[in-house]
This record gives sequence, structure tokens and C-alpha cells, in this order.
Amino acid sequence: MWNQSPLPRLAIRLMNPNLRPEKHWRTLSGTIHGDINKERTGAEMNKFFQNITDYFKPTELLPAGVYQYQTPSDAELQYRLHLRVADDGQGLMIINASTILHLNQTAAEYAYHLIRETPLEEAAGILSKRYQINRADARRDFIEISQKIMTLLEVPDLDPVSFLEFSRDDPYSIKPSVPYRLDCAITYKLSQNSTADLAPIRRVDQELTTEEWLSIIDRSWKAGIPHLIFTGGEPTLRDDLITLLSQAEKNGQVTGLLSDGYRFNDPEFRNEILQSGLDHLLFVLSPTDKDSWDALKAILDEDLFTTVHITINPEITSRLPQIIQNCKELGANAISLSSSDPTNKILTQALAGAQNLVADADLPLKWDLPVPYSAHNPISIEIESSQNPVAGAGKAWFYVEPDGDVLPGQGINQVRGNLLRDDWSKIWQDKSEE
Repeated sequence: MWNQSPLPRLAIRLMNPNLRPEKHWRTLSGTIHGDINKERTGAEMNKFFQNITDYFKPTELLPAGVYQYQTPSDAELQYRLHLRVADDGQGLMIINASTILHLNQTAAEYAYHLIRETPLEEAAGILSKRYQINRADARRDFIEISQKIMTLLEVPDLDPVSFLEFSRDDPYSIKPSVPYRLDCAITYKLSQNSTADLAPIRRVDQELTTEEWLSIIDRSWKAGIPHLIFTGGEPTLRDDLITLLSQAEKNGQVTGLLSDGYRFNDPEFRNEILQSGLDHLLFVLSPTDKDSWDALKAILDEDLFTTVHITINPEITSRLPQIIQNCKELGANAISLSSSDPTNKILTQALAGAQNLVADADLPLKWDLPVPYSAHNPISIEIESSQNPVAGAGKAWFYVEPDGDVLPGQGINQVRGNLLRDDWSKIWQDKSEE
């Protein structure tokens, strides 16, 4: 598995500096100045004006769609690249589902040849001909762009603005043509010892079938969504979870699972999950339960990027330093935090203190994953809390309920449509923008 962070941490712009319009203007003006005063036959003049027309004719764009590359299983550095090319030729490259590059038309084409593993000299020849630039310039640009992308892969904590001369955008300041991620609540059923009223089961009167979820997965890939999260409720209670994960893996999508993790104590199930192609896990820890710790240790012994979620409640506040230290020692890749009561000032202070403890442990914090409904995250918190929606909801990601209804994000009860009944364009269109 490749070491990846489950959400966009950075949005940056990458343009090709050598393909500036003024270069074409200088060349064209020189051509006209040398030829325009000559006497010409009608055929010559027709050819002359056709040359001008051909010169201004836009370069044929790359086919719109999603292109992806994943390293072979035996590669030392594991990574995955997704390139989404829009109808206007501009591109969006997503590196390990965490870093987003906004590409102009020419930079998108360089990235396309990188993903398709086009040999250097062949790519340089294609690009120099298509954009009428020197072959050496095309070769140099291709090498430079490839090296910058590889640097982002090899040194994930490097500031690309300072060291790679990128320009920075806030991760959710730009509305993409389609979201980066779809959060799929495939069930609101809960594990044993949980009461049904912890999840919003009253607003969902049915669960989609396996075939219906498979169709949604394929529709999301066709739309250009590279990243799927499977959540709930407890998603491991669905017998078809492995089937759904495997289909997304077959498409080439990045997959994440949000779970209480108890089923990972079963070696057979744990192996099936790992073989399905799952890329990352959010493990909702129950710090007072030995079985929960055993399951966490079992999965952290595997090669899977795992974020541990800790819900802060009065029972564990005094033990937070030890809990976070235990997570670090077991090998957690990141920590996610929330409060059992966002209106409780004492717990809010404990949450702030826990953030400092996580920083001291040198572990990254993850904030915008949809914590599954459970005893740690009951629906009552969603109803009582007056917190503002997370910035990326409805832009960077959407949340699909078990019956196919689409919300901007978990807890934002504004149904935008249903993935079984409505066209994607209707769901994607924000009514406030009309």
C-alpha cells in the first residue's frame, strides 16, 4: 500500500512558462511583414490566408476524461496519480489523493504524457510539433514538470511554494468541475451494544442493493471522482463491502474505510480487506475497551495507512496523554479528534489540549473525514451543534446516504438529489449559484 493522506492538503497551480502567447505573436507578425507586399495570384493569396487561418486554429485538445497511474506492487516508492482533463483542456492532477495540481492546457498535456509513460524523446517531439516550440524547450519542460511532481511524491512535507515555485490556492477556494471525493454511507446499522437511535435511521427507509451501489461507484468514476470513502453506521456489517471495495479498485479509484474496527480481530476478514485494494482507514477507537485496542494493534501491524479517531468525553480526558502515546507507539499514521459534546466548554478545552499532544507526538491531524454515526458520534450531536459546515462540503466532496440521497456533507441535511434517480449535473449544480 502507498503512504497517503486521505484528503487534499494543498491546492497549487502549475503552468508551462515556455508556451506564452506572445511567442506566437512575434513569429506570426514576422511572417506577415515579410510576405504581405508581394504580388500574388488568387491561388497564392488563398493559400496565404489559409496559412494564417491554420496558424490561429486552436491546438486539438486532449480527450476529456480521467487518466490514472499506480506504481507496480514491487516498486520501492508507492504512489498513485490521477489526471482529470476537462472539456477545455485544462487539467487537475491529484497526487496520492492529497495534493492537487491545477494545470493549464499545456501543463495538463505534459502530465498526460507522464502518466502514460510516453518516452522522453517521443513526448518532446509530440509537444514541440503541437505547440510550435523548440524540441529542446519541450524536452526541458517535460523533465522539469516530471521532476517537480516526483519531488512532491518523495518529499511530502516540502513546501512547493518556496522550493518548487508553485503558486498556492486554499484547498477548497476553487470549485472543481466535479468533487474530489464521494463519502458513501452504505449502511446506518450499528455494531452490537449500540442503540439504533444513534444514527439517523428515521430519514432513511431503505438501503441500496449491491448492484445499485456498484452502479454508483461506476458512475462516480465515469464522472471523474477519483476517491471514495465507505462509512456508516458500521460499514463492515455489509456483507458486500469487499465487493464494493474491489470494484472501486478495479476502476482505479482511491478507497478509504471508516470503521469501529472490531471485525479486524478476525484474521480472515482482515486479510480480505487488505486484498480488496483498500488504501486508507479511519479507525474509531474505543479507548476503554480492550477489544478495540487489540483490533487496532492487529491492523497497525499491516501495511495500511491508518488514522485513529478519538472522541473526547469526560471518561477519558485525564487519560488523553497516554492514549495518544499508545497510538503513536502502535504505529498510527495520523490522529483525528472530536468532542462528544461540542457545547461543553471543558471538553472543548480538552480537545484543544489533545491537539497539542498530537503535535508533540509528531503525528498529523485529520479534520475533514466524516466520522461514522455511533456511540462516539451520535446523531444528537449533529442536531444540537451549531457548528458551521466544513469548507469543502458540497465542493470537494459529497455525502451519499444509504438510500442514495446526496447531501453536501455529513450532517448537512440538504438533499441535492438521489444518485439512482437524478442526473449528476443536477446534483452537482449548487442552487445558490443559479
